[in-house]
Amino acid sequence: MSPICLCFRFCFCFWPLPCRSPGRAAHLLRGAGTVPLFLMLLSLPQPLRAATDSDTFQVTASVLAACSITANDLNFGNYNPVSGTPLNAATTLEITCTNGAAYEVGLSAGLGAGASVATRFMTNGGNQLAYSLYSDAARTSIWGETAGIDTVSGTGSGALQVLTVYGQIPGGQSVPAGLYTDTVTATITY
Repeated sequence: MSPICLCFRFCFCFWPLPCRSPGRAAHLLRGAGTVPLFLMLLSLPQPLRAATDSDTFQVTASVLAACSITANDLNFGNYNPVSGTPLNAATTLEITCTNGAAYEVGLSAGLGAGASVATRFMTNGGNQLAYSLYSDAARTSIWGETAGIDTVSGTGSGALQVLTVYGQIPGGQSVPAGLYTDTVTATITY
């Protein structure tokens, strides 16, 4: 007789034997354990064979042109009106813009009465102390707020960029002693 084989995760084979004699019946009883083993193998979970399908999808994002600006205070320190020497000081503007974004930075005339971007005024009560802001260290280019005329332009890199504001108080201003202040607004247009 040929063997009977069952294959699931592994193959199991047994040979059925004809029952012709009592000795053979005892031999069959020894093989009786194969039926429960076979049933146990059938009860084990079998791996599922699944069909598959696929498709693609687009992933998008719109990168916006954006800028931020932080202005640091400008402190001239002590001004001596008798010396006749101009007093220079500088501060910085910290700018971060989207990589490749064009920008322009303008500085307002400040809050002093009668001020212009060419001559700004710090005040102490009714007293005024004139000063100017420049975009260059030589203090020849007035920094104002008219785009393309007296603003400072640049292109964002995605990283922090620092612009220097150069200030000067002309010498020889006859003003009373005291603390003089002004507020200038730095605006970035992009």
